[in-house]
Amino acid sequence: MTDTKKGKVVITGAAGLVGQNLIPRLTAQGFTEIVAIDKHPKNVAILKKYHPGVLVIQCDLADGNQANSWQAELTGCQGLVIAHAQIGGLESKEYVRNNVEATEYLLEQAVRHQVPYIVNISSSVVNSMAIDDYTETKKAQEALVCACGIKQVILRPTLMFGWFDRKHVGWLARFMQRVPVFPIPGSGKFLRQPLYAADFCEIIVSSLMNEKTGAYNITGQERIDYIDLIRAVKGATRAKVHLQKIPYSLFWSLLKVNSFFDKNPAFTVKQLQALVTPDVFEVIDWPGIFGVRPTPLQQALDETFQDPVYSQVALDF
Repeated sequence: MTDTKKGKVVITGAAGLVGQNLIPRLTAQGFTEIVAIDKHPKNVAILKKYHPGVLVIQCDLADGNQANSWQAELTGCQGLVIAHAQIGGLESKEYVRNNVEATEYLLEQAVRHQVPYIVNISSSVVNSMAIDDYTETKKAQEALVCACGIKQVILRPTLMFGWFDRKHVGWLARFMQRVPVFPIPGSGKFLRQPLYAADFCEIIVSSLMNEKTGAYNITGQERIDYIDLIRAVKGATRAKVHLQKIPYSLFWSLLKVNSFFDKNPAFTVKQLQALVTPDVFEVIDWPGIFGVRPTPLQQALDETFQDPVYSQVALDF
């Protein structure tokens, strides 16, 4: 993209995992005008703390009547990064509101303000055999972006981890540091292809700078069983926890009981079902396509959990 580094980039869902990792990499590449949009007050506060030079707007994209100025910030925007998503929760309507309705209104405004280029953060689940609220609404979200008529690239990452990770690997890492026994469902032999958020954000930066188009499955370059991933996380965090395999049915029951007490659990029955779904995602040459060197998995885990500053920061649910 010509002179994108001197233009404006707008990021939605900017206080989440991708946004928090993306902004420092954009600034490192010389982007000087960044607008970050997110609705979560606690995570927005974290965003402001670590990125004081960024214009941060707290608002709900799905609320078209909300009094705010985010729509006007699309004027002169050279690149729109769509990173907002509902990734957890028990209510179907939350997924529809945040993944579908918010995107519909955002795209309406993007077309109205003549935004020339979009980086859409989709998900590998659009190619998954799993059927759940997240999967179905991410499919709908991607379809909306594809149909908007704006030049775009679609990036479909697999399970991500990195600084500011409040879900998945990050939550599991914090959990294993608080308990003496860490439960593993079944055999734990569920293939994972984790993707380092730092690498993914470099792909986004490359896309913005080169106006890459098309749809790309961005998969972690290393395949690893879930139980071995947990062992690697244990090593990176230096946790003293004991890993204990338990029957899948018992694990499912414990999650179900927990859902009655925790209305916004970090790990749900549906996520457990997705965990054991035998998916193998395509591995393309994204290092060559985007010019990004992949970080070896163990190095990435060490960087994530041993950083003296960011490893201590966890986003709110």
